[in-house]
Amino acid sequence: MQDILSMLHALHRPKLMMRAARIGAQDYRRTAQLSRVLGYGVLPRHGAALLKLMEIESGLEAQRIGSDGSYSVVRHIDIMIAMVAEARILRAAQASPAT
Repeated sequence: MQDILSMLHALHRPKLMMRAARIGAQDYRRTAQLSRVLGYGVLPRHGAALLKLMEIESGLEAQRIGSDGSYSVVRHIDIMIAMVAEARILRAAQASPAT
């Protein structure tokens, strides 16, 4: 099975959406934004959060491709911002030496 970051790297989305997500990820506040996106309560670890975000984003991508009337580009970008930011946090945690 692929690891989370390589699964994320394999996703291909429109350049404009990815650019918006990268810009939005610069101001990401995990507690506020992830709680709003995933629901309030205890926040999951970064890997689990990223898997859940990828699952939600997959559904939104299917709606976008299928021209679903209930599709929300704002929600899609919001999820992608959280995905990019969580991936950055996860990469940083993996790169730092274990204490």
